[in-house]
Amino acid sequence: MKIILNLVLLLAILTTHCFGQNTMMTNLREAPTNGGFQQEGYWVWGSSVIKGEDHLYHMYVSRWPQYLPFHPGWMIASEIVHAVSETPEGPYRFSDVALGARGAQYWDGRSSHNPKVVKYKDTYILYYMGSTHPFEEVTTQNVDEFTLDSKWCIAGRWRKRIGIATAKSPYGPWERLEAPILDVKPDTFYSFLTSNPSPLIKDDGSVVLLFKGRGYQSDEISHGDMSVSVATAPSYKGPYVVMGDEPLFSEQNFGEIEDPHLWSDRHGYHMVAKDQRGRITGEAGDGLLAHSKDGLTWVVDQNPQAYTKTVKWDNGKIIQQGQLERPFVLVEEGEPTHIFFATMDGPGGFKNGSKTWNMVIPLK
Repeated sequence: MKIILNLVLLLAILTTHCFGQNTMMTNLREAPTNGGFQQEGYWVWGSSVIKGEDHLYHMYVSRWPQYLPFHPGWMIASEIVHAVSETPEGPYRFSDVALGARGAQYWDGRSSHNPKVVKYKDTYILYYMGSTHPFEEVTTQNVDEFTLDSKWCIAGRWRKRIGIATAKSPYGPWERLEAPILDVKPDTFYSFLTSNPSPLIKDDGSVVLLFKGRGYQSDEISHGDMSVSVATAPSYKGPYVVMGDEPLFSEQNFGEIEDPHLWSDRHGYHMVAKDQRGRITGEAGDGLLAHSKDGLTWVVDQNPQAYTKTVKWDNGKIIQQGQLERPFVLVEEGEPTHIFFATMDGPGGFKNGSKTWNMVIPLK
């Protein structure tokens, strides 16, 4: 009996160590002021990083012209560009456009956004959100007409879908598909759009894919709250099947979140995401942690707060960022080493910032 009790106690300790204790919030180092990536004349947002066989770190990031308002400019004019650095911290140098506009007739012809890069065997796979619209482009001449209620945004938001592009080199060329890998489905929580993909490819090639969905709120072209759920596929080529009829996270279950990022280590599967309304962490916009044994069933960590918008920089300044979103965790040799963010200056709110960039914080 004593041996059994000791084993139970040991199991409890190990479980708490692996999943119950927050190890990210306490392990954030100072953020390098000259790290990450920014580009003059563009809004940049959301990055994903992978180390190539050339021993360089390759970042894929969204950008769109700064003459457009930050929000909703990304919805109709974002492209995914590629930057490189000798170190994970950067600074990253612009290299090339990975996925640009390719015509309104394509499902992703007007906008490519939310990049997440992974590699399986000799193939790089770039997951992303794509969208299109059938109207003229928004230029400096008609930008005053461009609002969330404009024809461009109504179509651009409604057409958001998840797709992939593949290449044998991080420099491309990238081969895109003629259709999304995860489309909408009527009468579901993702009947309106699919977005924000976060994949994990297992050793056998099968895929676990976290994604954001929105459902129709009525018969009109309007949508409900954000939901995050999971789809699986036997390989990155698909087919992708959404697991279950209810989302993993929603306003009714745990709370509304977005920007999920998925990774794995020896302890299992982990997710970091933005707590949209603060129901889980206590503060809207803070990061939350959750864990899973299989990537399908998820539990919020005992200490769920992964980060706040207050950042300590290596120049000694402590600043509350206007926005801090799109977390991405770089894992090397099975251990998380860095967390990347899209960030904005200003007092908070997309309309109140004048500059965006992708920043990085090393982990202890």
